[in-house]
Amino acid sequence: MITASVLVLLGIGFTAAVILAVASKVLYVYEDPRIAQVESVLAGANCGGCGYPGCAGAALGVVEGKAGATVCVIGGDEVATNVASIMGLEFASMEKQIAFVDCTGGTRAEEIYIYDGAKDCRAQHMLYSGSKMCPEGCLGYGTCVTACQFGAIEMGPDGYPVVDPNLCTACGGCAQVCPRGVITIWGMTARITHLNETTDCLAPCRQRCPGQINIPRYIEQVSRGDYAGAMETIRERIPMPLSIGRVCPHPCEDVCRRGHVDEPIGINMIKRFAADWEMNSGQRLPISCAPDTGRKIAVVGGGPAGLSCAFFLRRLGHSPTIFESMPALGGQLRYGIPEYRLPKDVLDWEIQGIMDLGIDVEYNTYFGKDFTLNSLKNDGYEAIFLGIGAWMNLTLRIENEEAKGVETGTEFLTKVGLGMETGIGKKVVVIGGGNTAIDTARTSVRLGADVTLMYRRTRDEMPANIEEIIGAEEEGVKYFFLAAPTGIITDESGHVTHVEYIKMKLGEPDDSGRRRPIPIEGSQARIEAETVYTAIGQKPELSCLYENDSCELEQTRWRTLGADSDTLQTALPHVFTGGDMHTGPALVITALGEGRKAARSIHQYLNEGTPHIAPNTQREMIDYTMFTNVPDVGLRERSKMPHLIECDERTCTFKEIEGAISESQAKHETCRCLRCGLTCYNRDLADGQECVAEECIKNP
Repeated sequence: MITASVLVLLGIGFTAAVILAVASKVLYVYEDPRIAQVESVLAGANCGGCGYPGCAGAALGVVEGKAGATVCVIGGDEVATNVASIMGLEFASMEKQIAFVDCTGGTRAEEIYIYDGAKDCRAQHMLYSGSKMCPEGCLGYGTCVTACQFGAIEMGPDGYPVVDPNLCTACGGCAQVCPRGVITIWGMTARITHLNETTDCLAPCRQRCPGQINIPRYIEQVSRGDYAGAMETIRERIPMPLSIGRVCPHPCEDVCRRGHVDEPIGINMIKRFAADWEMNSGQRLPISCAPDTGRKIAVVGGGPAGLSCAFFLRRLGHSPTIFESMPALGGQLRYGIPEYRLPKDVLDWEIQGIMDLGIDVEYNTYFGKDFTLNSLKNDGYEAIFLGIGAWMNLTLRIENEEAKGVETGTEFLTKVGLGMETGIGKKVVVIGGGNTAIDTARTSVRLGADVTLMYRRTRDEMPANIEEIIGAEEEGVKYFFLAAPTGIITDESGHVTHVEYIKMKLGEPDDSGRRRPIPIEGSQARIEAETVYTAIGQKPELSCLYENDSCELEQTRWRTLGADSDTLQTALPHVFTGGDMHTGPALVITALGEGRKAARSIHQYLNEGTPHIAPNTQREMIDYTMFTNVPDVGLRERSKMPHLIECDERTCTFKEIEGAISESQAKHETCRCLRCGLTCYNRDLADGQECVAEECIKNP
């Protein structure tokens, strides 16, 4: 019986073995050995930062062609090189990524209700979007800290997370669990191409800046003595801090919260200090660039917009070539802004730093004459940026405007910039009220002329920078307000002798918000002039766009080049624009900002086929951040820009007038900054405490 049972069991076992053997042949599943090989060289953290369920899933993704050699976000170049070797792939060095915390609220953020639930940010966010007054800031419960497998993030003393860059692997775990989007995985490309979003920690100054510079961040870096870090922060948005530190009218300061307490922070002073620190240090700070892509882009125009576009395209790894009609780069910075405001050796130093990144330039080449859009495309340029500025002058439309001795302010300033003979007379009348008119007047004074500036409105309506208006007056420029030219009087040779004008009065405000000038009948008179410079506005010269009497690009009713306001892409998908050619005459910082925006769009066009922006991109000032009641802040005196030469010396020299503030002044000015976020700011008084100036002023 026992023997029979054993034989039966052996038979069953043998039958099962035969069945399994047959099944293994029929149902055999082949596993690519490379999966195990790739998994063996990955970091083994199973962090999920790559988007796959662990390293085994990532290895399978690589073998199936769904992921590349750089799939492992924490492995670095060594792991990527090993994966590429196994798969027979090419590998270029990975861009360094790091988690970035875009929040400065923390313990400063006001509470709108008491929360006693689970100490988890996601849980609190589900309840009325969290207890903090600011709808975008950190909720402070450290969910991101527990999500980090590498100990790279912790809650800082101010109540928001702090990242250790030496430990951060950019796995993305912290960003995935943050319900407010406070944490971003940040690399050079992301930093350069990011446009302000309404969910960012945007202080009012940062919202208003046309270049979108992270102003609170570089002020904080300067306050710590990290001047190199401040320059890196600035250059993520604009390539020319030396120039902007000298010529920017700093619209950011107009919305500085400190201005509701005493005076705005000297934001531009601090930028100028950091930029001059680098130039005077004797060495250039390194500027990182992505690996070469080999993609050729033509940049037409070497002014601020073109220089900015080329700079950021190069940093993104592309190969831009600038086509410039003049013998040197700089555009209006070189030929429109006088030496006493922006010395040419400073401009040259700054432009050389941009060129040193590996940007090619073709000088003395004219768009529409030496090359066209079609010829550039035929020469292998995959995208084109048009940034030729606004060099065509508006006319007065008065009698004898073409007389000898009558010239535009831009023509005069360009001659001075090129070192040419100007033919200026002893008595000069400048017509206009903007910065070009002021620059023309102050330059004329330095060339020995007696200068009168005629403007049809009053001083209060002048669009020029107030510092420039005051500076011109100090240097002897005479203002003649509420007068508009009606004709030019000439002698027998056709040379100007007088400007005929009519007196004006101000009526109701016009579309610009300024009161409209109205002629006063019977008030005509004359003013003597040997030279007349007109500076009443400029517009782009668009005739160069036409080939065979046709143009595929669109013009606006303001005679600027039409383009998508967000992406700066024109009617031709591979053609982009920016700067004065797109906006009309505007600020240098606006042109620099548009150059970066265009470079971003070109980068997306080359890599993704079409440029795009986030739906929450910030375009207007964010209403709830623009409050004017800023309590519990003491008074601190604003620093003053030093003058390198005094008033009695200025009229006979083109030497630079304003210098940079000192290191102690810079530290004092950064101390005045309230470190604003969307709604948060630093308070240095107890709630309701009265401010007595001497007690509140804090010295550096």
